[in-house]
Amino acid sequence: MKILNSIYVFLGLSVFSYVATAQSKANIEVDFGKNTAPMKSIWAWFGYDEPNYTYMKDGQKLLTEISKLSPVPVYVRTHNLLTSGDGTPALKWGSTNAYTEDAQGNPVYNWKIVDQIFDTYVKRGMKPLAQIGFMPEALSTKPVPYQHKWKPGARYDEIMTGWAYPPKDYKKWGNLVYKWVKHCVERYGKAEVESWYWEVWNEPDGAYWKGTQADFFKLYDYAADGLKRALPTAKIGGANVTGGGAKYLDAFIKHCLSDTNYVTGKIGSPLDAVLFHAKGSPRVVNGTVVMDIRAQLRNIESNFRVINKYPQLKNIPVIIGESDPEGCAACGMATNPENAYRNGTMYSSYTAASFARLYALTDLYQINLLGAVTWSFEFENQPWFAGFRDLATNGVDKPVLNVFRMFGMMKGNRVAVKSNRMYPLKPVLDSSIRKPQTDIGALAAKAEQSATIMVWNYHDEDKTGNPDTVRVILHNLPVKTVTLTEYRVDANNSNAYEVWKKMGSPQNPDAIQIATLAKAGQLKMIGKPIKQSVSKDLALVLPRQGVSLLKMDW
Repeated sequence: MKILNSIYVFLGLSVFSYVATAQSKANIEVDFGKNTAPMKSIWAWFGYDEPNYTYMKDGQKLLTEISKLSPVPVYVRTHNLLTSGDGTPALKWGSTNAYTEDAQGNPVYNWKIVDQIFDTYVKRGMKPLAQIGFMPEALSTKPVPYQHKWKPGARYDEIMTGWAYPPKDYKKWGNLVYKWVKHCVERYGKAEVESWYWEVWNEPDGAYWKGTQADFFKLYDYAADGLKRALPTAKIGGANVTGGGAKYLDAFIKHCLSDTNYVTGKIGSPLDAVLFHAKGSPRVVNGTVVMDIRAQLRNIESNFRVINKYPQLKNIPVIIGESDPEGCAACGMATNPENAYRNGTMYSSYTAASFARLYALTDLYQINLLGAVTWSFEFENQPWFAGFRDLATNGVDKPVLNVFRMFGMMKGNRVAVKSNRMYPLKPVLDSSIRKPQTDIGALAAKAEQSATIMVWNYHDEDKTGNPDTVRVILHNLPVKTVTLTEYRVDANNSNAYEVWKKMGSPQNPDAIQIATLAKAGQLKMIGKPIKQSVSKDLALVLPRQGVSLLKMDW
């Protein structure tokens, strides 16, 4: 415990701050002279089940917004890129019809829809985290039934139809991947495709894969072989296991490092990145939604430990293929009341507090984390604020998207932060954020001519409360005076949901109402930028579930 405590102190998460009284004011100290690590944009990764939303009206609008908020190219992961069908979207469904067969069983390739998807990304400077899946109907060992008719409230396993089965011909599967990657190189250029990441399937340790573990390893080997034949410098990884799938990930890594390859007969399979998932687990307790940030972080920690078992994997790129408060984006709050957190500031404050701990865990385990995919996008032509896990509803941004806008302004190096009201990492991993007082913490960064501090007021229980006074003390800035700007997400700022409720929660808002909601969904500046002496403390009054970004320029 003594060693871990000293590590937490080094990360600016002092264990001694945890004994503050329930009534204590928050004091945050930021030392801009102590760099901890680069401010990597690990948050600039997003994903969703329904690929055909990509090129639809609201999908294109949201992708444009996401691409503009990030200082680096955003990576996008989606399911169903090889699923058979006519491209009509539905919840937890999508299709491209990339592979069919003629009457003689010869492959027929059609890249029209998958090109529409990738074109939409590349046009915006975004990059695919390209998922090789799911199984085309003509290749499936159990093709009937194929397209599911799942709706929220139905059993989740109803979505597992013919697309979830192994191929009847692994060589055809490998050649499908070869043809796809070769086509991408011809369409987008070698350098562009070299900058992408590819991965095989989704959660093979769970319901998404109806074959055995050995079947999946074979599936991976043939896919990797096809990819490398088309572009030897392309990057591929796996296994995107479920949050609790650390043992499966361990077996997959062993296969890639030391097992016989199903295609070549030699030892080893290509492994350019390691991927896994992490999910929280909210519950309704006495009528109140209670989040579980601990569950998501424990998933991450257990998989980090597996990766660190292998010295061969030191500094290998790691991607959390899905990283979310829970596990079903398309399950709305009407059927899943524990998901009522999604429309408002619980989701936005959870996002700030959880990413800060993800940075800390990454430092602690010395992982080369490239990104954590927020599995949240938009659902086209659905009711307003239906409680899906999404970033926008009917083209109007939700509060959570504004936290990502804040992250987009944080550049340079992360610096040391101390707070007497921030829960240390170890207690969060042990028991989440459930004590009477809220978690008031900060994440800070400094670039050459600017500095940023994100401050949040979070608690697992979805309740309101009196606002807290927060004092922010600045150390070792290179100038005496800065231009200070504050941005805020709370009930009254950057929050289209609260504005919509005050309108009477209309399901058919008129054009004026939609324009009002769209404006309310943008990140709001509080007041105007002011000149500020860095020798003076900054003072905030931050409500529960509020998130502020303090930006200083010189």
